[in-house]
Amino acid sequence: MNRAPLKRSRILRMALTGVSAVSEESESGNKPFLLRALQIALVVSLYWVTSISMVFLNKYLLDSPSLQLDTPIFVTFYQCLVTSLLCKGLSTLATCCPGMVDFPTLNLDLKVARSVLPLSVVFIGMITFNNLCLKYVGVPFYNVGRSLTTVFNVLLSYLLLKQTTSFYALLTCGVIIGGFWLGIDQEGAEGTLSLTGTIFGVLASLCVSLNAIYTKKVLPAVDHSIWRLTFYNNVNACVLFLPLMIVLGELRALLACVDDEVRATEHSAHFWLMMTLGGLFGFAIGYVTGLQIKFTSPLTHNVSGTAKACAQTVLAVLYYEEIKSFLWWTSNLMVLGGSSAYTWVRGWEMQKTQEDPSSKDGEKSAIRV
Repeated sequence: MNRAPLKRSRILRMALTGVSAVSEESESGNKPFLLRALQIALVVSLYWVTSISMVFLNKYLLDSPSLQLDTPIFVTFYQCLVTSLLCKGLSTLATCCPGMVDFPTLNLDLKVARSVLPLSVVFIGMITFNNLCLKYVGVPFYNVGRSLTTVFNVLLSYLLLKQTTSFYALLTCGVIIGGFWLGIDQEGAEGTLSLTGTIFGVLASLCVSLNAIYTKKVLPAVDHSIWRLTFYNNVNACVLFLPLMIVLGELRALLACVDDEVRATEHSAHFWLMMTLGGLFGFAIGYVTGLQIKFTSPLTHNVSGTAKACAQTVLAVLYYEEIKSFLWWTSNLMVLGGSSAYTWVRGWEMQKTQEDPSSKDGEKSAIRV
């Protein structure tokens, strides 16, 4: 019996639904090394291109002099709307053409939406503060401004989950904090520091950590489907963003823009094209992130994300033709190096625990804080 079509279908289903299986490792082990290396290189490159492009595009939408539109909440709302419509469209296509697309069935259930609501509030904070941070700080400083996610992960794991952290992991967090403060100092010395953007970056880091914790709690409500969770999160976000836009006066700004006939003629098509492209990238980053984890591992994904952040910083400095001091680059290296070291330490500890579970108690008493 030929099982190749079945395997291909299962792989596609795993990629789209966020479901993993142990058999994936044995299946990938049967592939030639060059083929696996090529697949991994393509997937990692796709993740890098999508993620970096989305950051530069969002910076353009949020802070471009040519657009002259100060509506960051509406930009975020529109991206959530595009993601919701894409999820529903793919679900409908999968129902109508089962052999063409494999995507989970998405039917809006108000009971499930209420169950996901606490996570959606955190999700709104995460994406909103991310965009507000990007609006007020430059792309070169963007990664340093949001670099405290690892620190908040350690802090919230202890406060909410009562999980202790090893001394070596705490040392890496110290390096990250040192790089963060050095980066702030150097931005201030160069006269480019935005205190507002930095505060938004810290809040974004906090929400990213909370999002990871609440996601684990909410996943059972959506049958452990990442795409169902994405759909409900973005639908809830669209509803909750509407009163925010009214209160902050962004709807009035949008209506004033529409009333300007000259502006509408010259910029309307370009603006909506860029907005829709931003929404497509927002949807795509979720897919390529899952794809990278599927073809590599969560640990490799974190390392790839750190390397991508380094490349993004260098590209931003070159693109905006900025000149940075040695200490500014040192702050970036401290943040990226500390993040990489934390990932390596946690991976080493997990591997050690799996190989010798009896060493866990000794490790707690010896080097855990």
